[in-house]
Amino acid sequence: MSDESLSLEALAAARGVATWYETAGHRRVDIDPADVRSVMALLEPRTAAPAPVTAGVSLPEVPRTWGWMLQLYGVRSAGSWGVGDFADLAAFARWAALTGAGAVLVNPLHAVAPVDPMPSSPYSPSSRRFVNPLYLRIEDLPEYKSSSTQAQVDALRPPSADLIGYDAVWRAKRAALERLAPDDISDISEMSPALRDFATYTALAEVHGVDWRTWPEELRHPGPAAYEAADPARVRFHVWLQQRCAEQLEAANAAAAGMAVGIVHDLAVGIDPGGADAWTLQDVIAQGAKVGAPPDAFNQQGQDWGLATWSPDRLAATGYAAYRDLLRGIFAHAGGLRVDHVAGLWRLWWIPPGQGATHGAYVHYDPEAMLGVLIEEAVRAGAVVVGEDLGTVEPVVTETLQERNILGSAVLWFTRDDDGKFIPPTQWPANAMASISTHDLPTATGFLTGEHVRVRAGIGVLTRPVEQEEAAAAADRAALLDLLVAEGLATAESTDAELVVAMHRLLTRTPCRILLASPYDVLGEPRQPNLPGTSEQYPNWRIPLPLTLEQLTADPRMLQIAELFQESA
Repeated sequence: MSDESLSLEALAAARGVATWYETAGHRRVDIDPADVRSVMALLEPRTAAPAPVTAGVSLPEVPRTWGWMLQLYGVRSAGSWGVGDFADLAAFARWAALTGAGAVLVNPLHAVAPVDPMPSSPYSPSSRRFVNPLYLRIEDLPEYKSSSTQAQVDALRPPSADLIGYDAVWRAKRAALERLAPDDISDISEMSPALRDFATYTALAEVHGVDWRTWPEELRHPGPAAYEAADPARVRFHVWLQQRCAEQLEAANAAAAGMAVGIVHDLAVGIDPGGADAWTLQDVIAQGAKVGAPPDAFNQQGQDWGLATWSPDRLAATGYAAYRDLLRGIFAHAGGLRVDHVAGLWRLWWIPPGQGATHGAYVHYDPEAMLGVLIEEAVRAGAVVVGEDLGTVEPVVTETLQERNILGSAVLWFTRDDDGKFIPPTQWPANAMASISTHDLPTATGFLTGEHVRVRAGIGVLTRPVEQEEAAAAADRAALLDLLVAEGLATAESTDAELVVAMHRLLTRTPCRILLASPYDVLGEPRQPNLPGTSEQYPNWRIPLPLTLEQLTADPRMLQIAELFQESA
């Protein structure tokens, strides 16, 4: 049968492209045929069977434990240079372990393009296979310890600031690292191909800009021309940075060795389409497509995350090797992995070049293969896996996570019934990692005080009149108070500080396998780390914790929550 005689639906199915989807309200939405064809054009027909992947062993049951959610960049100490670093992570992990904690979840540590200006979002990485050298502790480098120029290096340390200044910190650290870099860095020919390509991209990006798609034609693919064009000294420099990152990250992981789980890394859903992974892995990356989300009640224009992702047909044809290598590299220094937007292992909303998010379509992946590789690598590493399944996800996602002992995510702000009421803690899912909030949602104090409404009103990003937003926020607070009172955890006269403690006590009454607290919540910070839908209007990813590491680990509020959680473990 010719292509012309097949229906669009059949043609789309041959490429794994959906022609319709269901909304959170169970309403069918048919995708514009023109949009379906545009997405189909980015894929090849799935004529050959994908390389076999063993779905396996499900994961072992996760032990009941508790821990902390840490935005590492926001942890500042007497030893760090204005941004939390690997030494801070190790110190926090040691302190947490002493209080009985079993896990520390950190923001993605993926490499962003190490140039000036340095991107601030950890969820828009240049590479998920390598690490951001911004997190290096300068004074822990062996080259610093043996240097005769320590005073000159120390003088490069930037002054403290109210907000995190990534550019100033990176400029200072880069100058220090370039001063300390040894002359006898490993021969380029001896390094792994993946590291060679990453370092080559980074060296070329310093000359030609961070978006490889704008480079001279002969440099737009890894190969002899690119290798010859890259300055060997700069390639070796970036290899050295990654070697030192691996060493310091391993030291942090060792500091958490006594924990039930350890340090849990966060895997971003995609990559910068002009960045290192998109350059080095062109054969398995969907060229031209960006991922996001379709229109819904909260985002009527949909969401364009500006990220590139795997091409399912090309990834399958290679036996999922690049995906496996990515996971194996992360698990080498981790006790667990949180998979952002875990539904993306089933399907992702693709947006064709030059189009907005309303003109996309869902592209399906092979979940048995994607989950199979993930589980195999987690078992190999003895690691825990958590899937971020918040918002609207297909029932098969939640059901499969349950079957495979992959934890889901349970967040207080989202645990409600169909009428919007908060559900009792005993009804929370057991197969989940529980928390009050996330980096994209109001902090505990922000929720109680309505800070999230005031901020959005002040920068003009509300989608309805401020009076309606304020009324909705007040109703949400009242609904939460009703639950806390019904549970005997608070009274109508409880202060905000008392309510924050009550929220944490509420988590201890859930059956969830892992309970997490955030220092932003415990310490009463009203500002959330990231405000979705904003860029320059809000200091996303630049809000430090209100106390230094030395102060917060001695703070009575932190110790109170640690004791409270430990009693429930």
